[in-house]
Amino acid sequence: MPRRIVTLTVNPAVDLATTAKSVQPGHKIRTFDERYDPGGGGINVAKVISELGGQTLALFASGGVTGRFVEEMLTAAKVPWHAVPIRNACRVCVTVHDQSKGLEYRFVPAGPQLTESDCANIVAALREVDADWVVASGSLAPGVPPEFYSQVARMVIGRGAKFALDTSGQALKASLGQGISLLKPSLSEFASVVGQEVRDLPGQMEQAKRVVQSGAADMIALTLGADGAILATVDEVVHAPAIPVSEKTGVGAGDSFLAGLVFGLAERRPPRDALRLALACGAAAVQSIGTAAVRRTVVDALLVDPPEVAAARHPRP
Repeated sequence: MPRRIVTLTVNPAVDLATTAKSVQPGHKIRTFDERYDPGGGGINVAKVISELGGQTLALFASGGVTGRFVEEMLTAAKVPWHAVPIRNACRVCVTVHDQSKGLEYRFVPAGPQLTESDCANIVAALREVDADWVVASGSLAPGVPPEFYSQVARMVIGRGAKFALDTSGQALKASLGQGISLLKPSLSEFASVVGQEVRDLPGQMEQAKRVVQSGAADMIALTLGADGAILATVDEVVHAPAIPVSEKTGVGAGDSFLAGLVFGLAERRPPRDALRLALACGAAAVQSIGTAAVRRTVVDALLVDPPEVAAARHPRP
């Protein structure tokens, strides 16, 4: 029976991706090739899991006409969703590709102010849904306390489900050791966890193992950009190189990686196979304009000739 993966997005967005011939200060910038997508970390994860054929539900805070637009786009994409109403409108994030320089500019608002009642309603809604995995991804909206994800983690684990988290800052630090099944930091976020920058691959693998051994999380998936990714569990630390592709955008790549990894783990694939799937999803995302615009056919093609996976096994602590 397929495992149900519910995603949580506290701060969703309407994502606008567009192109300009040149971006210059003080000028009216004419854009073209506009594309709108439902965005926000958990929503991106749900979109990719749905594309992979997984059973999912995107649960998110929704307010204003922008919130309704997110709902409409998810419905059109046939991604199951459940919206928790909030008073203020969801944010609009804008990505502009500058053709003249080949650069991408990303404008990301803080998002709407949420109340204590909004936070309680989100937790209550999450408590009512059945899930084998809950994936919380993205920033916390203004007004949401840093401890929010740790509260969610304890509730999810207490109900017998697994909890995956991808966030940053104080929300990340407050959640460590609270029952996280899978933590997915970037390299800069990982530095905030371990208290120092770790530049070499052997050191990164060793530090990831130590974080797992400390009880901060059961698994660590450390994304390294062009250097691939590391997955550390209690049994082993696995590194896989990135899949070389032509990159058009970085928007939603990390969420696509997380979606592939959780989907693979939920299917009980070996860690190295789940990591390979995650990297293929991330590579598929960067090849298309838009947010987490992953196609299963592209993922499958990238997996036909997978990169070599190097593993360093460690005894169970």
